[in-house]
Amino acid sequence: MLFGWLGTAQAATPNTVLVLGDSLSAAHNIPVESGWVHLLDARLSTMVPKWTAVNASISGETSLSGRNRLPTLLKKYRPAVLVLELGANDGLRGLPLPALRANLDAMIAAAQQAKVRVLLVGIELPVNYGPQYRDGLRAIYAELAHSRGTALVPFLLEGIALDPAKMQADGMHPVAAAQPQVLDTVWQQLEPLLRREAKPNGL
Repeated sequence: MLFGWLGTAQAATPNTVLVLGDSLSAAHNIPVESGWVHLLDARLSTMVPKWTAVNASISGETSLSGRNRLPTLLKKYRPAVLVLELGANDGLRGLPLPALRANLDAMIAAAQQAKVRVLLVGIELPVNYGPQYRDGLRAIYAELAHSRGTALVPFLLEGIALDPAKMQADGMHPVAAAQPQVLDTVWQQLEPLLRREAKPNGL
């Protein structure tokens, strides 16, 4: 009986955090090991019980492509928590806000149906996009977090985006040295989700 219990324990997999995002989470133009998701995985590995991070982020990802990929990712990784960081590319392309909202809402619904806790991560657009679109985009994240009962990071690059020393030359992506600060911003809302009663992945 003891041998069987030990075998089960050794075969158990850690709880998984699935990160579905765009280039802001895909370590764009910096070493992968410097990216905030890699740093998150290192932090999670020290927790008891152990957690692990899976980075499914792709540069250029839109809310629609993420929506199409998510069902397969949920089945493959069976995460306990989904960090959903999408919308920047939609905004930069001027996607109508109702379409963006529908895609994000569908992803949250799919995750929650699979009993996955969700952390929604918002983004901000440059001021040249105008206050109406920027305010509307900001409101989508707040409204979805409220209506779906998810955790929310209002702005991934809070305290970073307006500091040239922390941004790459493109003005869109943080430098490697700023990635720990990005992680800290996410961690404030992510940690409480991890501290909830542990459960087997996907159950």
